[in-house]
Amino acid sequence: MTTEATLPTTSASPTARQVWTRARGIALALVVLLAGAVAIAVVRSDARHGELDPRSADPYGSRAVAELLADRGVSTRVVTTLDDARAAAGPDTTLLVAVPDLLTERQQTRLHSATEGSGGRTLLVAPGGPAVERLAPGVTADPALSLDSTLAPACDLPAARRAGTADTGGIRYSTTHIEADSCYPSRRLATLLRIPDAPEEAAQEGTPGDTVVLGAPDILFNNHLDEHGNASLALQLLGSRDHLVWYLPSVSDTTAPDDERSFFDLLPSGWLWGTLQLFIAAALAALWRARRLGPLVSEKLPVAIRASETAEGRARLYRKANARDRAATALRSATRTRLAPLVGTPVAQAHTPEALLPALSAHLHDAHGDGQSLHTLLFGPPPGDDAALIALADQLDALERQVRRP
Repeated sequence: MTTEATLPTTSASPTARQVWTRARGIALALVVLLAGAVAIAVVRSDARHGELDPRSADPYGSRAVAELLADRGVSTRVVTTLDDARAAAGPDTTLLVAVPDLLTERQQTRLHSATEGSGGRTLLVAPGGPAVERLAPGVTADPALSLDSTLAPACDLPAARRAGTADTGGIRYSTTHIEADSCYPSRRLATLLRIPDAPEEAAQEGTPGDTVVLGAPDILFNNHLDEHGNASLALQLLGSRDHLVWYLPSVSDTTAPDDERSFFDLLPSGWLWGTLQLFIAAALAALWRARRLGPLVSEKLPVAIRASETAEGRARLYRKANARDRAATALRSATRTRLAPLVGTPVAQAHTPEALLPALSAHLHDAHGDGQSLHTLLFGPPPGDDAALIALADQLDALERQVRRP
């Protein structure tokens, strides 16, 4: 039987248990993320169908307010394109923009140019910071939301005073317009603003127009319309003109050929910030793991290797690399380390010629010649060829045997 047949077979591939140990952390994180995504989808999909749609009877639809307006002679028309919304602007029309943040920068600018000075009313439902600055110049959205949803009017706007408390708490706004009505304040910032048109624009049109910025859509929802003064406030804001155009912006609006949308325009800002935070967290985790050395792990060798085989393998590597200098250094260093205790020199000073050579000469009683030959043998230059390296090894062995000789 050959030697190879008796050796156990080994594999460098990790076992199933090792793979599971390494991947279980990542697998657990993916499961948690998937479960969280499913939970959020379930919570948000219960009654959000047709949100802010005047044709929807769902809890978050707005059919109830449209029906009440119809009883008062106000017609409601739904549009989903920017061109239709721009064409509808006029002195006898209230234009409601349901989700202004869905519009791109160019669309917001074009919509403002159509409604500015039209003599009608434009009602913006909970626009964010960039959107409100383009659709209602001079108005700024505060990053902090209102803590309370139900607020008191605290202003002189007749519609707000008649309605009383209402669910307007949401985004808070400030304005530089002196003529503006700031209503339903939360921590000194309004959640409902009415900005009248400039005096010269109103004089040209004959009918004063205005822009209303609403901080939250709650007063328009079917399930909140009968609470507090929500119905009164909604009917007064939307029923000041004979016609109501309800603009539901859509990401599929292609009526503006010169308005190109990028992929990032279609993503909510929260997703972009969340992705940035994930990248930062991943970079920090990678930096933390890269600096962690971890404990020493002993390698399980398939067979026992003899010390002579290890020495022979290392010698072959030296020979293949023509590293005679390193081989000579290793031989001389090992010899000096063994000789130092024999001649009474501390091991720490074994590689110092001034400490080792005098003690070695005294021990040999100059039998090996002068000190210069010992210095050349133990601390000399590397050999020039393999024959010189072999001769050096023989001389070192002879010197060690002579020192050990009683």
